[in-house]
Amino acid sequence: MATSTAFLFFSFTSLFSLFSVLVFISRMKPWCNCNTCRGYLTKSWTNTFTNFCDWFTHLLKNSPTGTIHVHVVGNIITSNPKNVEYILKTRFDNYPKGKPFSTLLSDLLGRGIFNVDGDSWKFQRKLASLELGSVAIRSYAFDTVIDEIKTRLIPVLASKARDNTERRDVLDLQDILRRFSFDVTCKFSFGTDPACLLPSLPSSNFAEAFDLASKISAERGMAALPIIWKMKRFFKIGSEKKLSEAINVINDLAYDIIKQRRKMGFASKKDLLSRFMGSVSDDDKYLRDIVISFLLAGRDTVSASLAGFFTILSKNPKVEELIREEVNRVNPVQEYPTFDELRQMHYLNAAIHESIRLFPPVQNDSKFAEEDDVLPDGTVVKKGDRVSYHPYAMGRMENIWGLDCLEFKPERWLKDGAFMPEDPFKYPVFQAGSRICLGKEMALMNMKSVVAALVPRFDIRMVRPDYEPRFTPGLTACFRGGLPVKVYARK
Repeated sequence: MATSTAFLFFSFTSLFSLFSVLVFISRMKPWCNCNTCRGYLTKSWTNTFTNFCDWFTHLLKNSPTGTIHVHVVGNIITSNPKNVEYILKTRFDNYPKGKPFSTLLSDLLGRGIFNVDGDSWKFQRKLASLELGSVAIRSYAFDTVIDEIKTRLIPVLASKARDNTERRDVLDLQDILRRFSFDVTCKFSFGTDPACLLPSLPSSNFAEAFDLASKISAERGMAALPIIWKMKRFFKIGSEKKLSEAINVINDLAYDIIKQRRKMGFASKKDLLSRFMGSVSDDDKYLRDIVISFLLAGRDTVSASLAGFFTILSKNPKVEELIREEVNRVNPVQEYPTFDELRQMHYLNAAIHESIRLFPPVQNDSKFAEEDDVLPDGTVVKKGDRVSYHPYAMGRMENIWGLDCLEFKPERWLKDGAFMPEDPFKYPVFQAGSRICLGKEMALMNMKSVVAALVPRFDIRMVRPDYEPRFTPGLTACFRGGLPVKVYARK
């Protein structure tokens, strides 16, 4: 009897899986033989382009409307600012994150703010807006960043710069920046210190599990046949088994921290978890989802942006010198700049915005259409279509930024020496409209603090001057093989 039941269950599961695959195939049109779909499926783009994002940039540049359609995965991708404004503002209600997107990240982010729509999103956003906008939390965040820079980041780089011979240690700056951001974000989000940036550069099970979970979750979104990863998850095999194990590590630590915080009391604590516990005190899973989402945003986007900044700065010594002159002028005592002093550094602010234009931490963002629609450029959108805008490609468009769009020119952000922001729909690296990043100012403060501390003290040089980034799949931009540099102390 048991054998018969098992056989029937297996047969039903197999037939249902086959049926699901056939239905999915019929919807996705994998037989489409257009150049874009053929290149996507066969990966023939790798014959010409190093990075997936560069291939999309090429396709979007050559599109008369700045929009392309990858039929085999039902994805409309645009670099047209008018379309971006339409998606993120004009018809915001028609372009939510959507169930398909939330399914991709449900294991990692659960019901966190970056993975939900509707009332749950509104509630978390309102709560986050109140907390992140307060003077107390901004002051706490700034103090946390400066302390990590002073006690860990500077000493680690200084230890690598002491050897005056040519045989200097090669340092993976991407790894250092990720450790820095992880420490800062855990302190700010959880009120706990993982101490990843100690001089010994210890390994962290939590950080490694977080990286693996982020990578596999991103790979789900690139799959031509999502039914495959869903089946792997159902049977708990392959990459989905690894994802499940990584999520377990993340959950164990997150729930342990929540439990400890509840025992200790949270009313007098300054970290984000304690503040959220005042409003959501009886749902540990919800608290875990909220804080993990902010951990993803705070840690990965800041470290990715800083890695891009130092990559491009190493090739632009004139910009580096102008930043150094401004920092020394505003803060002549060579201490760590105050929050108000950072606000006076217009050229530094411009340089950071310019580097993020070329190396945005989130290269591509997607929504899913609730109803049939037509974008401003005439692109027809069907209900259920995935609609994406591509900040990485947009930063490289001549029709948006001019003929010098590939040049690193902080001056394009200045008017009479003062920083001037750009239209957010032309520059959607922090999103725009109702979903504009609430942590934008904190992220910029974090970056400016790091740059203002490092540039006057060190020359950071790429081991290979001709280094060109190769990105690895992830929810945020990540350089494959790290970012090898040598550090030279300035006298």
